[in-house]
Amino acid sequence: MNKKYTVEWAAVAESDLQRIIDYIATDSPGNALQVFKRIRQKTSNLYTFPERGRIVPELQGQGINIYRELIVAPWRIIYRISDKTVFVLSVIDSRQNVEDILLNRLLK
Repeated sequence: MNKKYTVEWAAVAESDLQRIIDYIATDSPGNALQVFKRIRQKTSNLYTFPERGRIVPELQGQGINIYRELIVAPWRIIYRISDKTVFVLSVIDSRQNVEDILLNRLLK
């Protein structure tokens, strides 16, 4: 039987998602709602299968293996697992310099 995890969104991850949705909504409110639903749906799977995301390659190359990600193209949902809690840490646009963003945010 799969154990249940708690999923907690960091304030910065919620802010990331809000900015994404607000930006899309300026041109297409309907599309913004669909993107929001896709991202929330993808993260809802973390309650039972948090290991399903891959280790973030840019960080793995630096020897950092505690962060995982889910992809909802072009966004990357970065999270880590601690005991029975999954912490969603960032939702970033993969078209940006992801390595710099991650190292700046996650290693402070």
